[in-house]
Amino acid sequence: MLLAINVGNTNIRFGVYENKKMIAHWKLSTNREWTADEFGMYFISFFKHENLKISDIEAVIIASVVPPIMFSFEHAIKKYLEKDPILIGPGIKTGINIKYENPRELGADRIANAVAAYEIYGGPIIVVDFGTATTYNAVSSKGEFLGGVICPGIIISAEALYMRTARLPKIDLAKHDAVIGRNTSVGMQSGVFYGYVGQVDYLVKKIKQEMNEENIKVVATGGLAKFIESETKSIDEVNGRLTLEGLRIIYEKNRAEV
Repeated sequence: MLLAINVGNTNIRFGVYENKKMIAHWKLSTNREWTADEFGMYFISFFKHENLKISDIEAVIIASVVPPIMFSFEHAIKKYLEKDPILIGPGIKTGINIKYENPRELGADRIANAVAAYEIYGGPIIVVDFGTATTYNAVSSKGEFLGGVICPGIIISAEALYMRTARLPKIDLAKHDAVIGRNTSVGMQSGVFYGYVGQVDYLVKKIKQEMNEENIKVVATGGLAKFIESETKSIDEVNGRLTLEGLRIIYEKNRAEV
């Protein structure tokens, strides 16, 4: 079995694969203070809950955008899973041609998303990942990662209104039928939600123009993808497991060298 792990700024997502089929998945809040033993106890408890044997894990592959957590996290995997994890980074075969000026700057999650999108749907394709930051990633019909756009995530946008103003309240994310709010909270919720929908529609339109290809598919992933997709017409499909699927695909491409 393969354990694929996506370490994000807000959550850590896990997927267990048997051959190419995901047989278990779960998520954990990203805690930069946890020790290796705390992560290890979490691994043990979840595997026990799912009736899975840690000894059946043949390999571990990780995409991480949180360097401070990785010392404890890697140590936990080596100690409790007895595996040296594969880390997405320079030297890893991806199957796509990365055109980024400095590939070392490119987030591992963005690489995994691009690989999965091109492998599953083909190109040209745009991947929108609604995470702590929202990323737009363009892949050509030839399998070239062309680059993309990075924006504050919708939750960061909502929190900024509250944190950086004197009188605006903290709000939950919500979609209202009317854009015009008749009180402050609803006005803020409409601004955050519909403003973000407008961002998605405009950026997808501009990225498509610059890609200059026909029949460009748009796939969304991330925890808030369904929330935004409910209003925008720019997203063709939502795939909540895209990043983990990308890790599985990358592992298969590098398996002979592991």
